[in-house]
Amino acid sequence: MTIKQRLLKLVYPIFMLLQKKSGQTNMQSKPDAMPESPVSFFSLSASNNAGKAFPFSDLKGRYVLIVNTASECGYTPQYTALEALHQQYRDKVAVIGFPANNFGGQEPGSDDNIASFCQVNFGVTFPLMKKADVVGAQMQPVYQWLTQPAQNGWNSKRPEWNFSKYLVSPQGELLHYFPPGIDPLDEAITKYLS
Repeated sequence: MTIKQRLLKLVYPIFMLLQKKSGQTNMQSKPDAMPESPVSFFSLSASNNAGKAFPFSDLKGRYVLIVNTASECGYTPQYTALEALHQQYRDKVAVIGFPANNFGGQEPGSDDNIASFCQVNFGVTFPLMKKADVVGAQMQPVYQWLTQPAQNGWNSKRPEWNFSKYLVSPQGELLHYFPPGIDPLDEAITKYLS
């Protein structure tokens, strides 16, 4: 862990406390009585950080929490809570990390560097996908589905920063967008898993 990463880890609790006190959540939720998604979430796939196909059809019957991650961000300590969520609710939710370097160059490493950093510093065992863009013209196809109403049925909210979260239902419907300031173990997320 670099000095910068150690400092970010130390100030993270203060950072999250300030976020909580500000009351700014910017959460988005699927409106009631919306029809099914035009494109099935379970028809999607991605490549994991080792380059192997990861079909989302394997996730049917569980919630899926998709998070864009970065190793040099003030929110990087959320890896700890993401791993705790993965361990505590693994039968009910699949946590999927999508490393991205779209916000301030905070994910400069290769897929191998990212995997090693996450394992060594946070004990991450949940799946990490190949590093890809989560905004912009080269947006990863899963993020196209997450942010285009023509595909997911209602949401156009793109990641605001690293550690933005999207919750997909066991039936493959996009339910919520949670901004980076929402901790992965927040009741707004865990209420679905209890």
